[in-house]
Amino acid sequence: MPKTVEFFFDVGSPAAYIAWKQLPQVCCETGAAIDYKPMLLGGVFQATGNHSPTTVPAKGRYMMDDLGRFAARYSVAFQENPHFPINTLMLMRGAVGLQVHDPARFVPYLDAVYNAIWAEAKNMNDPVVVGAVLQAAGFDPMALLSLTGEQAVKDRLKAITQEAVERGVFGAPTFFVDGQMFWGQDRLDFVQQALKAAT
Repeated sequence: MPKTVEFFFDVGSPAAYIAWKQLPQVCCETGAAIDYKPMLLGGVFQATGNHSPTTVPAKGRYMMDDLGRFAARYSVAFQENPHFPINTLMLMRGAVGLQVHDPARFVPYLDAVYNAIWAEAKNMNDPVVVGAVLQAAGFDPMALLSLTGEQAVKDRLKAITQEAVERGVFGAPTFFVDGQMFWGQDRLDFVQQALKAAT
């Protein structure tokens, strides 16, 4: 079996966005595969008692500045979204629905959503904006909306979120390599090291 990194993420996390842009290159260099784990970060926060750093204004301002520095280092387009926080329930259900029913469109969907939120600062709380973003990326918004309503999709998102909590996840992004957990986009060097050491 190829080496694997499990990637627990939510599109509402700017740190997960920075990691999303870097992880494929890490895996290319280490010959590893990505096991994508779309979870609901709000559910993880609720279960663990954690909160977004933006609930502490000074910490939130620093975090966004710091993410901007990392984005510049990696040449990743990034800007603070004035509509943050984004309610990602439907967006993450869409991700799960595609992962189950149309996996070839899973990564393009996430690219479109991540870029809309963190590169273009669009209001993805607005269904009209979401529909326009998806249509521009070649998706059928109504078909995706139908997927988000499937009970199996809802249950899978809940199950992955519960799995994350049970395994000690408290924020996004979180990675696992051979059972070892790494939290934060600034831990990708450790992820890479673990993948190189994995058999």
